[in-house]
Amino acid sequence: MNHDVSRSTPPRRTRRIVLLGLAILGVASAVFVVRRPLMMSASTCMAGRWHGCFDTFNGVVFITLVTLPLAALVVWALARRRRAAGGTSAWRMSLAEVGMVYGTVPFLWMIMMPGSGAGTVPGRVSLVPLRDLLVMGPVGIAGNLLVFAALGFFGPIRFAALASVPRILALAAGCSVLVETAQYVLRLDRVSSVDDVLVNAAGAVLAALASRRWWRTTAQTPSDQPHPAPAPRG
Repeated sequence: MNHDVSRSTPPRRTRRIVLLGLAILGVASAVFVVRRPLMMSASTCMAGRWHGCFDTFNGVVFITLVTLPLAALVVWALARRRRAAGGTSAWRMSLAEVGMVYGTVPFLWMIMMPGSGAGTVPGRVSLVPLRDLLVMGPVGIAGNLLVFAALGFFGPIRFAALASVPRILALAAGCSVLVETAQYVLRLDRVSSVDDVLVNAAGAVLAALASRRWWRTTAQTPSDQPHPAPAPRG
């Protein structure tokens, strides 16, 4: 019996429970802080009205929180399917796939919302680095850091090709450039700023560094590889 393995299992399980508890506590704290605007949007969303729900930040946050159980159910279904097929790291891969989508789509939704002058106001571009940071404010900077944070955090866990800080930086910057270009082309009454690209990419890199210990650094980890059958004894 390997006593080292049996000793390491409880601390690892305890660490996971603690991390999960902290994550739940963080989400609960955030919901408590913004509970009033969320409750205001809740009645509008429950009534099925587009205006005031799907076209407001509070409405999108409310919809995101409401669909959290659905996202968890999708993770469970994907993990169960992988385990039934004999795959390994089923939960990690499934969580990474759902996390990338669930953590990115709401932010893209919010930053692509048209302003009051959409369609009539010409597109505006700001190409001077660091100039717009002064007017973003703490909330704006935090929001821009989170736009592609889920992609940066879960991307390298799911795809070995993304297990590199320069690649995550390039991917996030490229996605941000596409978003800023779309804002300009669609005339959404938003400023297409180079600072948005810089902060979006920085947020993805910081998130990637936070998940570095779980990166999928190879296409197939040693534990995933099939073990050769023992040679017959003659």
